[in-house]
Amino acid sequence: MRILITGSHGLVGEALIKSLTTDAHEIVRLVRRGRSGASEIEWHPNQGRIDAEQLEGFDVVVHLAGENIASGRWTEEKKRAIRESRVKGTSLLSESLARLSRPPSVFLSASAIGYYGDRGDEVLTEHSGPGDGFLPSVCIEWENATKPAIEKGIRTVNTRFGIILDRKEGALAKMLPPFQMGIGGKVGNGKQWMSWIALDDVVGGLKFLMTETPVNGPVNFVAPNAVTNAEFTKVLGRVLSRPTFFPVPAFGARLAFGEMADALLLSSQKVKPGVLQEKGFSYKWPMLEPVLKHLLNHR
Repeated sequence: MRILITGSHGLVGEALIKSLTTDAHEIVRLVRRGRSGASEIEWHPNQGRIDAEQLEGFDVVVHLAGENIASGRWTEEKKRAIRESRVKGTSLLSESLARLSRPPSVFLSASAIGYYGDRGDEVLTEHSGPGDGFLPSVCIEWENATKPAIEKGIRTVNTRFGIILDRKEGALAKMLPPFQMGIGGKVGNGKQWMSWIALDDVVGGLKFLMTETPVNGPVNFVAPNAVTNAEFTKVLGRVLSRPTFFPVPAFGARLAFGEMADALLLSSQKVKPGVLQEKGFSYKWPMLEPVLKHLLNHR
């Protein structure tokens, strides 16, 4: 297949391209800097500029681009960048695809389980409604921005990513230093649910959806076994053979990270991967402890 990917230099994009290249697919990156060869197409989503003619004839488009939500405190400027990078980019790409004479058959557009907001112990599926607050509002606009592609008849999937586990980048990488030093612990009361997924299964799930034709709409990208923050802390400490006696109180998290703490560290989302399981996707890492042992080289 001929596949176009945005956000190709991010955690998911790099892993996906590596896997697809191994399978001998033709990969083209949509990049925001000057193109460096035939394997790249230039676009400038904040300026509404894209060379639409070069988008003709792709089989699949995977849209992963967006401002990192955990790279700094959520100032008003940061929140605007988070929203605009997702909504403007998705709108531009979706509208451009809808105008093509040879559009892709599949459009996989990133979203996040932040759509659901803080929901306590409620079990959340793709049929659950959105929550309240900044992240849910961003996710609603983000997903709505794919409507032009849907109306064009392109099979469109909104991939609602959970906490993606990888040693080098993302949430786990940021947790590791204090845990490795033996000063890790639960955040807040530890009762908040963490809906996680291994990077291997993110890549596998995206490839699965490229060919699983009946699937469209939202798809939860989480493992089937969510854990509480206290459980995650306990398992990570056990895998590292380190104590986990140093909790981070809620007020401490808010002092350090501001609004981001409530949205990313203290909110609770017990999400189930209803669509992936219904369609028969086979997880490589359905349980937390085995994937942590794999990623951290502990047996």
